[in-house]
Amino acid sequence: MAAFMTFFNTQAYALMRIVVGFLFLCHGAQKLFGFPMPMRGGTPAFITYIAGPIELVGGTLIMIGLFTRWSAFLCSGEMAVAYWLVHGTKALFPIQNGGELAAFYCFVFLFISTQGGGIWSLDDSRKKSE
Repeated sequence: MAAFMTFFNTQAYALMRIVVGFLFLCHGAQKLFGFPMPMRGGTPAFITYIAGPIELVGGTLIMIGLFTRWSAFLCSGEMAVAYWLVHGTKALFPIQNGGELAAFYCFVFLFISTQGGGIWSLDDSRKKSE
């Protein structure tokens, strides 16, 4: 039973990378363009103009699997900073301070940065063409 889904490791990783990248780019699109829904009022400019582009571009690069390791590492760092600057000042634990999503993204991106693009990525296509 332990080997139940091991045959699909590479496909499941690729799907996770694509979906997480897409969800993250949606956060950037929300900050920069108000799409798919506008940000709440009172959002500091540095969040909009620093975090927004990192999320939009980084999420896109992770989703398509281009420069995946570096993009994911940068996004992981952004989420670590977001956790400690925004959420960590309210309380220590994510369940108390509302930082579960930032902590989750931080560690998923850290994992992706160690694994690279994998299959279905432009990194993989570039490697094959060399």
